[in-house]
Amino acid sequence: MKGSSFRTEISIVPGKPITLQDRILTTGSCFAQQFGDWLLGNKFNVLSNPFGTTYNPISIHENLIDSLTNKLTETLFVESDNIWKHYNYHSHWCASEKQSLIDSIHEQQGIVKENIKNSSVIIMTYGTAWVYNHLAENTRVSNCHKSPAKLFEKLLLTVDEITDSFKALYEKLHQINPDIRILLTVSPVRHTKDTLTLNSVSKATLRVACHTIINRFRQVDYFPSYEIMMDDLRDYRFYDRDMIHPTAEAFDYISQKFSDHYFPAGVTSFIEKWKILKQALHHKPYQPHSSQHQLFLKELLIKLKAISEVSVDEEVKLVQSQIVNNV
Repeated sequence: MKGSSFRTEISIVPGKPITLQDRILTTGSCFAQQFGDWLLGNKFNVLSNPFGTTYNPISIHENLIDSLTNKLTETLFVESDNIWKHYNYHSHWCASEKQSLIDSIHEQQGIVKENIKNSSVIIMTYGTAWVYNHLAENTRVSNCHKSPAKLFEKLLLTVDEITDSFKALYEKLHQINPDIRILLTVSPVRHTKDTLTLNSVSKATLRVACHTIINRFRQVDYFPSYEIMMDDLRDYRFYDRDMIHPTAEAFDYISQKFSDHYFPAGVTSFIEKWKILKQALHHKPYQPHSSQHQLFLKELLIKLKAISEVSVDEEVKLVQSQIVNNV
C-alpha cells in the first residue's frame, strides 16, 4: 500500500528538559539499572539503582522512604548458611555478620538520602504488581531469598495500594526536596514465571496505577517504555534469546526516544560527540608505544581537554598515563 506505514510509532509530547547538570536517581527493576548505566555512560550525574533490582512498587517506594527516615525493619532479617540478608533488599546486600549488613544498608541509605536532597529527577521503573506477603509479619517484601514458600503468600497489588504507597513516598520526598521531579515507567521485561496471562494482569495494574498517579500528583510524569516495546517494536527480533528481555537494539531505540523526549539540543549533540570519544577511549592498540598510536592519544587528549559540558578528569588522566613522552 503506497504511503502506508507498517508500524505504530509512539507519539510522545516533549517533557521538561533533563540536562547534564541535573542530578538523577534511578530505582526499580533491572530496566532501571540498565537505564541508569546508560545515563552514567553518557556522563550524567546518576545514582543508578542503589538498592539493586526491586520489582514491585511497594518495595521501591519503601526502600526510598526508609532511606529518608533511616529505618530498617529488625524482624525482616534472615540468616541462611551463615549469611545474613534482609527481605526488603536485593540478595547482593548480604554479610556473614548481621551487624555488618545493618551497617552496609544504613550507609547506603545515607548516600541515597543525600542524593535525594540534591536530585532534580527520580526515575522509577515498576516491574510487576505481584508481590509476596510475609505471613508472620503481614508485610510485603521485596525478596524472599529462597526461604520456604510456606512463609509467604503471593498477592496482586491493587491500584489503590500502589497509589497510597506512592502518596506516602511523594510526601516524604517533597518535605526534603520540594522541587524534585519523578518519572514513572513500566518495565517492558515480561515476567513469565507469573505466566504470560498473569503478567498481562500485572502490567495492566501497573499502567493504570501510573495513569492514576500522574493525574493526581504534580511534578510526576510517565515515559512509555512498555508501550514502545509492545506497540511500536512488537517483533521477536527485538527480544533477547530468552524471549523476555529487550535486545541491545531495542534498548537503544527506547533510550533514543527518551533522549528525544527529555534532552535539549545541547545535550543530544554532546552525547553524539561523547559517543565518538568513548569509542576512542576503548580502542585497544596492537602496538601501544608506536608513534602512530601515541599521536592518536595526543589528539584524543586535546579533544578531551576541549570538553566543557562535564568533568572528564578521569579520562584525561587515563590518556595521559598511556602517553610515552619520548615517542
